[in-house]
Amino acid sequence: MESPLPADPRDLPAPRPIRELPDELISQIAAGEVVERPASVVRELVDNALDAGARNIQVKLMAGGVRAIVVEDDGCGIPVQQLPMALKRHATSKIGSLHDLESVATMGFRGEALAAIASVSDMAIASRTAADAHAHRLDARSGELQPAARSRGTSVEVRELFFATPARRKFLKTDATELAHCVEAVRRHALARPDVGFAIWHEGKLVDQWRAASVEQRIADVLGEDFVADSRPFEHSAGPLALSGRAGLPEAARSRADQQYVWVNGRYVRDKLISHAIRSAYEDVLHGQRQPSYVLFIEIAPELVDVNVHPTKIEVRFRDGRAIHQSVRRAFIDALAQSRSADTAGVESAMAPLGFAPTLPATLYVAEPRPAYTAASPSSYAPAVPPTAEQVRLSLVQHEALWQPSSAGLPGAGLAASDAVPEVTRAAAPSAVAPAVPLPRLPDDDWPLGRAVAQIQGVYILAENRQGLVIVDMHAAHERVVYERLKARLGSAQIESQPLLIPVSFAATAEEVAAAEQHADTLAQLGLDVAPLSTRTLAVRSRPALLAASDLVALTRELLAEMAQFDASSVLERAQHEILATMACHGAVRANRQLTLDEMNALLRDMEATERADQCNHGRPTWRQLDMRDLDALFLRGR
Repeated sequence: MESPLPADPRDLPAPRPIRELPDELISQIAAGEVVERPASVVRELVDNALDAGARNIQVKLMAGGVRAIVVEDDGCGIPVQQLPMALKRHATSKIGSLHDLESVATMGFRGEALAAIASVSDMAIASRTAADAHAHRLDARSGELQPAARSRGTSVEVRELFFATPARRKFLKTDATELAHCVEAVRRHALARPDVGFAIWHEGKLVDQWRAASVEQRIADVLGEDFVADSRPFEHSAGPLALSGRAGLPEAARSRADQQYVWVNGRYVRDKLISHAIRSAYEDVLHGQRQPSYVLFIEIAPELVDVNVHPTKIEVRFRDGRAIHQSVRRAFIDALAQSRSADTAGVESAMAPLGFAPTLPATLYVAEPRPAYTAASPSSYAPAVPPTAEQVRLSLVQHEALWQPSSAGLPGAGLAASDAVPEVTRAAAPSAVAPAVPLPRLPDDDWPLGRAVAQIQGVYILAENRQGLVIVDMHAAHERVVYERLKARLGSAQIESQPLLIPVSFAATAEEVAAAEQHADTLAQLGLDVAPLSTRTLAVRSRPALLAASDLVALTRELLAEMAQFDASSVLERAQHEILATMACHGAVRANRQLTLDEMNALLRDMEATERADQCNHGRPTWRQLDMRDLDALFLRGR
């Protein structure tokens, strides 16, 4: 194969001289970073309008923004003598020193946007301050300044985008696609600034409009009432950090990540650290690759975040990323902890101590099956008769038998199986059977998941509540109950470790070796003993006892990568929970086990007192509600 270089160095082309680039070319290079498509122009111009104190912003588009973009605001305006300066590169009123740059509190600050946009389009600015008798209009290409008519504020007209760089224009999509990107850019601003009114026009027709409103109303207006109904509000503060927003419920997760919004000090951002923190909060309540929906507002002291790390200001860097990760994760975990059953009942969920004895009502009833219906029989249960103390004692023994999982395969290191579940078996129950006591009518606003009435194929529990019918997957529900209690019992205990006869060694990067040495104690709490053999080799000498069939090299690499990038304590907690989830799956009541009504009711009561009881450890739903309208529709009642 011939070398692409000449054999004789004397045949090399002469080097080009170093010279200063023309201002127009510099601006066009900057435009390549700042202006990707019409939506980029809309974002930059709306940023400027918000910095000017606007309370109403109009965005008018032609051909999806390719032919024309006009952004009008009612802000403070630009004095006439400063209009030519506004189009110069790196000219801005928002920063004047390095201290200002390190604590940016405005949406724009680089002073590049208007100059970059003007270099690739035909642009004009019309502006008027409160002190001016009339507005003035400046043509960016000719520099001509002339009087104009408009009220206080600024209008920026951008026509024929990329006319000076036709190659860039060929990369644009259809008008409908570009319009959708422009609308999305305005939606992001509208969500962050509910105190400002926004309107979007296309080809003279109103596309969307949002009037000034409260935060909750603006979220409902932009994302829809369904998002509000399928999400929970949250607030969390820690020192100079304040978090607020709404966390979407796991059952409302989507196939695409198209409803995930994060703002830092009002600036829409995409940040891997924050995304990882939120995803880890959802990890044991989401099924498969479903994507959660959320709105997150982060308020932090400006000096603790660097917004000057990306030309489009879409990325930020936090001074203390681990603290941000912990706070965001905790805020979402707390928001998702409450069971949906409390929402159904309209009452707060009582979080009882997470012991393994079942949570029972204050008055325990021993149920009997509903009697067969006849014309003479009542359609509801007979009035309740309080049980005797002996009946309560016998029923409690019977309930405790439900929570004894199979002990096969459960480890005992730090968190022994004997500590996790009481040693109670059905053999311990007396042979005497307590006399049946009729079950009372369901109390108002009590028992959100209702009263058990039957079991189907040893898999599902049917229960009746005030709304209608509740269907419970008993294995998935019990798995969540056991899992949450194992998590509470774990504390600082260490997962059982199994030494390997032959250590598993693998080639590692310098970063992986450093992470293994730095986080050796954290890895030990997970049952992993990882030691460096050289500067480029690691050896795994022990593994978690429950993960005998796992790929140790892949597991170790994943943990080391996360520990190097994210907070080690959250990685430790997540890995511990994965092991406990395996234990809970083994320990939960199995399918095809016939339960008594008392056992079913005990499980329902425990679900009501357990965090995240709406999903099992794998993210599958544990129960579903069918209200009377759903049931009537099945049988065409009322039609």
